[in-house]
Amino acid sequence: MSVAVMLPTYNEAENIESLIREIEELELELTIVVVDDSSPDGTADIAQRLAEEYENIYVVSRRDKLGLGTAITTGFRYLFDLNIVPDHIIAMDADYSHDPKDIPRLVGMARKGCDLVIGSRYVDGGKAIGSSMRRRAISRLANVVAALTVGARFHDCTSGFRCYSRRYVKEVLPSLHSQTYEIQIETVKQARLNGFKVEEIPITFVNRKLGKSKLTAAESQAFMSYILKTTIEKMLLPLKAVARLIIAR
Repeated sequence: MSVAVMLPTYNEAENIESLIREIEELELELTIVVVDDSSPDGTADIAQRLAEEYENIYVVSRRDKLGLGTAITTGFRYLFDLNIVPDHIIAMDADYSHDPKDIPRLVGMARKGCDLVIGSRYVDGGKAIGSSMRRRAISRLANVVAALTVGARFHDCTSGFRCYSRRYVKEVLPSLHSQTYEIQIETVKQARLNGFKVEEIPITFVNRKLGKSKLTAAESQAFMSYILKTTIEKMLLPLKAVARLIIAR
């Protein structure tokens, strides 16, 4: 079974080459797609140079910093336009927060029949290293709220280390509309709504050592707006059901 690794990037020149070379060392039939948002530090140039060295690397350069959500959906569409669509698609950060050596573990769980496998910091055996106490508290709270919002009993809905099945992406892609980090919540929500099997496996998340965080205030606001919107929609469902009964009568 074939696997694609999707790397959304913005200013990851310090990390991208060594990360890709580590991924290439994995004993998997791999395609790597770098989706770069016009990084001014030359990330795309480095990735393109590696694409000339390895035949399985593709670089998608976008015109601006358009957000993680659209980067992921762009990557999905690019992979589905290839002659051979991969059976599984890994999405991961390009800043070494996620260990490439965990990719086979995510794929292994997916091959057992899971459509969405989440690399979780918060299940037994998972952990986060290098994050401040404040950041860990915010992350924990965000995940509790996210799980309640989408009605899914998962521990790490905001993790960006995922493995998606081909059938999941094919079914769900038209329904994905997130612009930024809320894509992580939306993909879990769509899995629940469409009856896909979701599992979490423990990973160790390491706060970036090189480069700077790309999370902006606007993206944080978009994330919270999505949570609020989804919560309101969920609260309105019983009222909509009552309204339909009244109209039917």
